[in-house]
Amino acid sequence: MSDVAMELIDVKKTIGKKEIIKGLSFSIHKGEVFGFIGPNGAGKTTTIRMMVGLMRLTDGDVRILGKSITTNYKEAVREVGAIVENPEMYPFMSGWQNLKHYARMIPGISKERIQEVISLVGLEKVIKEKVGRYSLGMRQRLGIAQALLHNPSILILDEPTNGLDPAGIREIREYIRKIAREQQVAVIISSHLLAEIEQVCDRIGIIKNGEMIAIQSVNDQQEAAQENLSQVQMEVSPIDKAKNLLKEKYEIDVDVEEDSLSFQYNKADIPELIRLLVAEEINVFQVGISKVTLEDKFFDLIGENVIG
Repeated sequence: MSDVAMELIDVKKTIGKKEIIKGLSFSIHKGEVFGFIGPNGAGKTTTIRMMVGLMRLTDGDVRILGKSITTNYKEAVREVGAIVENPEMYPFMSGWQNLKHYARMIPGISKERIQEVISLVGLEKVIKEKVGRYSLGMRQRLGIAQALLHNPSILILDEPTNGLDPAGIREIREYIRKIAREQQVAVIISSHLLAEIEQVCDRIGIIKNGEMIAIQSVNDQQEAAQENLSQVQMEVSPIDKAKNLLKEKYEIDVDVEEDSLSFQYNKADIPELIRLLVAEEINVFQVGISKVTLEDKFFDLIGENVIG
């Protein structure tokens, strides 16, 4: 049995003569938390709308548990739950009454299921209180409970920690991980908070100009950090000779930035590397070393300093 919860197959969107989404293909797995990020105008919102059938695809397909969003919309979208930013609730009703009200709209939701999602998001103590008295974090958790009522396979959260204080952010992060782990729900998070994305997600997809430019495993990033990889900026001359030597002899992936080389390397081995360059008659004028972060990696890929 496949563990793929959602699959995008060469998804394209054209508005007028402009191609907004340019052939996205990727899969999201059951029990996985997948971060979806990119600069403003990259196509995140358009892609999410197509994922849930709110916007027609120009070409390609989205399959949810193998069901096509284009040919089998009702069956496919039944597997999706979503909240966008701050969920709207009735403030004069209790959390329980809000959930019961939403449950009436969907056939087959039992009282036991309502109780189950309340426990899952940790609202047992306040569920009988009016929502108007809830903190923003509590309302976010109630929104997630509401989105989970019909037992979806996929949960889409747009900016789930928007406006929360640090304690609220940590709280939501823990519940997202819990939902993915215990319910085997695939969670897709669209966010601009890279540090939060790094802490909660298993994989992260970066979209730019309607194209998926990278899918990064957070575990790979953490392993790289454990190996003490550092980002190295090295001002050298002749620069081409140094670049070719590092690439060909030492198999280091090197970028050229003005008059410097930029690459990742084990911090402990950098002095030896400098000695080898000098032995090859390469002048080393300056060396800068910094920790490799997810943010650095993403800005390198995106080529700009704004995530939205």
